[in-house]
Amino acid sequence: MSTPVNVAVIYYSSTGTITTIAKAIAEDAERAGAQVRLRRAAELAPQSAIDSNPAWAANIEATASILEVSPDDMVWADAVIFGSPTRYGNITAQLKQFIDTLGGLWQSGQLADKVYSGFTASATAHGGQESTLLALYNTIHHFGGILVTPGYTDPSKFVDGNPYGTSHVSGQGDIPVGEVTLTAARVQAERVVKFTRALKAGLAAES
Repeated sequence: MSTPVNVAVIYYSSTGTITTIAKAIAEDAERAGAQVRLRRAAELAPQSAIDSNPAWAANIEATASILEVSPDDMVWADAVIFGSPTRYGNITAQLKQFIDTLGGLWQSGQLADKVYSGFTASATAHGGQESTLLALYNTIHHFGGILVTPGYTDPSKFVDGNPYGTSHVSGQGDIPVGEVTLTAARVQAERVVKFTRALKAGLAAES
């Protein structure tokens, strides 16, 4: 019997691109045999800002049924896959706000020895995708987490070209998530589940 694996997909999305990728990664992780929690970071922007962008308002309404993330989701997870659009080469304030609430879990060692990975989106090809994921991964080093990135471990990675994590160029929201991005999401999800399972089984065998 294979080792059970819990994967939390924790994301923030304003206009829906990251929501689409997050759902794909969650579904791919489930197909790979994991138990999955899909969770969204709480919105911090004022309603006036949301209302000024129809796509933003539509995404808020469409994702209302997805539970907001809580620290318990981090405790439950064997692997955490974070998603955020890039904001000036970094993750969004909304996702950072959640991460900043995890000090107690960090101090008690409950964030260590888990697998972590990340995904992102930007308006342009050079809009900060790599720096956003690297900034996220700096946090994981402080957790004592174990990074599992896609690298160039599958031929499809030479098509999408991002070894740091799944990413998508969305333009002004007019470039929908397509097969290249969805393939990258599948490769990343399967790799996270595979290595989380191996790590968990190995640690259990040692204990």
